[in-house]
Amino acid sequence: MKGLLAVAIVLLLILALVPVLEKYLPSPWNPFTPLNVTDSPTFVTRYKLKRLADDAPGCLAVLQKAQQQGYIKFTQPQPVTGNCPLSAPVRVSSFGDVRLSSSFLASCPLALSSTMFVVQAAKPLAAAELGSPLVRIDHFGSYACRNIYHRAKGRLSEHATADALDIAGFRLQNGERISVLKAWPGQEAKSHWLKQVFQQSCHFYGNSLGPDYNAAHANHFHLGMRGFGVCR
Repeated sequence: MKGLLAVAIVLLLILALVPVLEKYLPSPWNPFTPLNVTDSPTFVTRYKLKRLADDAPGCLAVLQKAQQQGYIKFTQPQPVTGNCPLSAPVRVSSFGDVRLSSSFLASCPLALSSTMFVVQAAKPLAAAELGSPLVRIDHFGSYACRNIYHRAKGRLSEHATADALDIAGFRLQNGERISVLKAWPGQEAKSHWLKQVFQQSCHFYGNSLGPDYNAAHANHFHLGMRGFGVCR
């Protein structure tokens, strides 16, 4: 009986604190406020991202707000049927003023994490470290109905659910091209920048796999939604 009373008291205290937390906690640390793509990466931000993976309407609402703010441009195509169905995909055409080598099909969580990555990591790091704005991201695509590593048998890849994006390189306003394949092994400024960008990506995706992971990733960053901060 005393145990139940103690639990009840704790629950009442938590409920009493909710209005205070909502009012004074900043959004990145407040579990009760909706996610914003400008929220810095904290464990609370990660919790919100994971929660939205199972909340399609909530995820879309956050993405639509980001589009209104100019951080992403996307459309909502028809659901994909077949062996690798997508019930509510989005097609991303740009991240604000950062163009793409081509539009790509994504799950809402992938589009959301990618927007946060570009807005909070790739863009500001380009301006600060390389002195030129980021204007384009080159990629190998996202959605592909296949098994992991194109194997005939095995589990489906994250690409089969449009939950991963493979980034091959970046382009700056001054015309410089930064290829993952060519720049990663070097020691110059753009190599250092590329490694910084990769490390920052680990805050926004479930898993980030780069050239140091294995030979299959020598020419791209695999940025996926499975896992919880896997960074290799």
